[in-house]
Amino acid sequence: MANPTAAMLVIGDEILSGSTRDANMHHLAQELTKQGIDLKEVRVVSDDAPAIEAAVSALSKTYDHVFTSGGIGPTHDDITADCIARAFGAAIDVRADARSLLEAHYQNSGLELNAARLRMARIPEGAALIENPVSTAPGFTLVNVHVMAGIPAVFQAMVASVLPTLTGGSPMLSQTLRVDRGEGDIAATLSTLAADFDDLSIGCYPFQLNGVFGANVVVRGTDGARIDAATTRLAKELDL
Repeated sequence: MANPTAAMLVIGDEILSGSTRDANMHHLAQELTKQGIDLKEVRVVSDDAPAIEAAVSALSKTYDHVFTSGGIGPTHDDITADCIARAFGAAIDVRADARSLLEAHYQNSGLELNAARLRMARIPEGAALIENPVSTAPGFTLVNVHVMAGIPAVFQAMVASVLPTLTGGSPMLSQTLRVDRGEGDIAATLSTLAADFDDLSIGCYPFQLNGVFGANVVVRGTDGARIDAATTRLAKELDL
């Protein structure tokens, strides 16, 4: 049986303007690989409500899971929760369980739970909360969309909270073979290998080091024996 599939939706003008470098995609991809969930697509959209709603709707219909990052904080441009609610036709308001979490957190911190901070307790009707052990304000899951913060430490904590609740497949395995030759010299060999091992993913990633061209060939799949066989054959055919 094929592994479950996933997409990621990165939300924020700061990503598209280059003022912030996204670190969350790399982390999510690694964790999903361990879980046996195949990340198939990543989209980045601005803080534009129609764009967010359209992307969420399309990705939710295409993949088993959608993970979002960004836009669930206390400021005016944090519009993700409202967009997710509209995408699924769900009402949204301050929810008692989320409010209780924030009340306890800010009381312990000696800070006021003001109107801006209370916005983080607005949860779409029917959503399940995602625990946030870093800063308390929860994420949420609605249908198959997991909505999480953009701050890397918080995003990572939320990923750790939600992944154990999901059913994965076979973890993806890989082996890498370094070849000190240009891509053009090994392309034909790789084409034949890929055809003979069509159950595996065989990628060629070129590099240049000290003026010498080479490539890292990465063989990926869920069957370790098949990966070993493909890698061994490639090494033999290239006299490595």
